[in-house]
Amino acid sequence: EGLMEFYGSFQELFEFFCRNTTIHGTVRLVCSGSARSRRAFWTLLLLASLAMLYWQFALMFSQFWAYPVVLTMSMHSEPKMFPAVTVCNLDPYRFELVREHLEQLDRMAEESLTFLYGSSSSSARGFRGKEHNGNGNGNGNGNLSSSGFQLSHNFSLIRMAELRAGRRRSSVGFRLCNSTGGNCFYKTYSSGLDAILEWYRFHYMNIMAQLPWVINISQHEEHEEDMVYSCQYDGEPCRPSDFVHFHHPVFGTCYTFNSKGTDPFWTATKPGIPYGLSLLLRARQRAQLPLLSPLAGLRVLIHRHNQTPFLEHEGFDIRPGIATTISIRQDEVNRLGGNYGKCTTDGADVAVELLYNNSYTLQACLHSCFQQLMLRECGCGYYYYPLPAGARHCDYNRQPGWGHCFYQLYSRLRNHHLDCFQQCPKPCR
Repeated sequence: EGLMEFYGSFQELFEFFCRNTTIHGTVRLVCSGSARSRRAFWTLLLLASLAMLYWQFALMFSQFWAYPVVLTMSMHSEPKMFPAVTVCNLDPYRFELVREHLEQLDRMAEESLTFLYGSSSSSARGFRGKEHNGNGNGNGNGNLSSSGFQLSHNFSLIRMAELRAGRRRSSVGFRLCNSTGGNCFYKTYSSGLDAILEWYRFHYMNIMAQLPWVINISQHEEHEEDMVYSCQYDGEPCRPSDFVHFHHPVFGTCYTFNSKGTDPFWTATKPGIPYGLSLLLRARQRAQLPLLSPLAGLRVLIHRHNQTPFLEHEGFDIRPGIATTISIRQDEVNRLGGNYGKCTTDGADVAVELLYNNSYTLQACLHSCFQQLMLRECGCGYYYYPLPAGARHCDYNRQPGWGHCFYQLYSRLRNHHLDCFQQCPKPCR
């Protein structure tokens, strides 16, 4: 009945509300009367409560706008397509078209080693490899010695001493300048072996840039039976259509087995060694270009189908004379893309024009981006990467400062200072 009474003033109504309300905080600040300590306590308690409230709101909104992903893992036992396998013999071929220039480079390497370490190499065949019969024109393509290309002696190896942390340290390297010669730096290495390998590789790229871009590799290299003695999959012999032959300028003769991944013959139905790929390979070290590929054995890379094998970044080496068993496990990652991260399905939405004819990979995009930077800033293309139509590989007879430009660009790429890492997203799968 008291609740239905009418109060004479607003103050009486407010006092009744303060005596009977169950709301804390704001009302207590007003209804505490003259008790300052109680009002101060309720003021602090209210501010702390508001701070906790807004903090919780901030956590919930930040978690919502971060688009969290729930990771689920599952294991399936079902038939799968066997992956692509690339095998190289680590024996780069000495093309007859540039044989004279490569022999001259071998002599320059011997002279550099003698100058640096004072020991003359009496076994020239260790650099030159096996001898060739004939006049160098047996393939019908002639020799490029008359093209006007000359090996440059402006990139000689030198030994330098520098102070680091109060100690005098020795390094070996060669000097690189821009096209005008006004900006120079030294490409140095603490190891003399690393320096001579990189120096040889630099000259080798300039020599190989003289070769025609389209060349029939089968006229120069051995047939597959010279390297692949035996090939079996799941107990059945491989067919000639099951592998693709190509040449790598550093890793030599290469074969990719099951490159497309569409033949039911390569379906893996059972786990275990007897049901996988069995290869008997011949690994020869003919010592043709030992400073370009100082290893002996085989280079193996297991990768996805329709994917360019980047042997210089991935894979592993197997020494000859042993039996090696390799077990594989496939981890499949599906990225959501969109607001959850940057990825691409097939590379069609990537601004970089891919120079490889296979499916999109992050490494293919980075190589294509770097090659386009080389063409724009250096005026020529890097030898180990494909070229777009109308472009030419770098050659210090035509572009004297391309080495200076390349090594600076490559250093920026390794330090992630190029926009290629922003332009090339990871594949969504």
